[in-house]
Amino acid sequence: MNDYATIIKNGLWTNNQALVALLGLCPLLAVSNTAINGLGLGLATTMVLLLSNTTISLIRNFVRPEVRLPVFVMVIACFVTAVELAMQAWFFELYLVLGIFIPLIVTNCAIIGRAEAFASKNNVGKATVDALAIGIGFSLVLFALGALRELIGQGTLFAEADLMFGPMAADWALRIDDYKGVLLAILPPGAFLGLGFLIAIKNIIDGQLEKRRLASKERAEIPSAEAAANS
Repeated sequence: MNDYATIIKNGLWTNNQALVALLGLCPLLAVSNTAINGLGLGLATTMVLLLSNTTISLIRNFVRPEVRLPVFVMVIACFVTAVELAMQAWFFELYLVLGIFIPLIVTNCAIIGRAEAFASKNNVGKATVDALAIGIGFSLVLFALGALRELIGQGTLFAEADLMFGPMAADWALRIDDYKGVLLAILPPGAFLGLGFLIAIKNIIDGQLEKRRLASKERAEIPSAEAAANS
C-alpha cells in the first residue's frame, strides 16, 4: 500500500508533469483559456494515459528492447484515435474547440515518458494507478490554469460548460457583473504568467512543508540527545 500511496503522491503533487517535469506544455498553454477547455483536454489525456499504460504493462515482457519505443508510440496512437472518435461522437462541439490538440496527444512527452519510465517496468496495478495519478494531476493543473485565465480575462467561470455536460449545464456559468476583463490573461503570454504563478504557489507550499518537516525532526532529536547525555 505504501508503494501505491507514493505513486499517487508523486503523480498528483511531487512529480506533477505540468508543474515539476514541465511536460506537455504545448496543449497546457494553448487550450487552457477556459476551465472547460482545460478540463476536456485533461480528461482526454487521462483516458489515453490510462489505456496506454495498462496495455504497455501487459505486453512489456513480449516487446523486444530494440523496438519498444515504436511499439509504445503505436499503442498510444491507437488509443488517441479511439478517444478522438469518441469525442467526435459524443462531444463534437468540444472536439471542434480543442481541434488539433486532441490528435497531438500522441506526441505528449508525459505519456511517452510514463510508458517508457514506468509502465514498461511495473505490473498492471501500479501502471494503472500511475496513469490515473499522472492524468488527474495534469488535468487539475489544466483546469486551474483555465479557470484562472478565464476569470481574469473574461470575468466568467464555467462558460460553455454545456460543451461537456450537455444542455443542463447551460446555466452553470458564473459572471462578474460590469467586469471588462484583462485581455492579456487569455493571450499566450497570459498562459505563461498563469503557469508561473501556479508553479510559484507549489514551491511556496513545498517550502513550508519542508520547514515543518525539519522542525519536527529537530524536536524529535532533542529528547534523544538529552537521554544520551543523561546516560
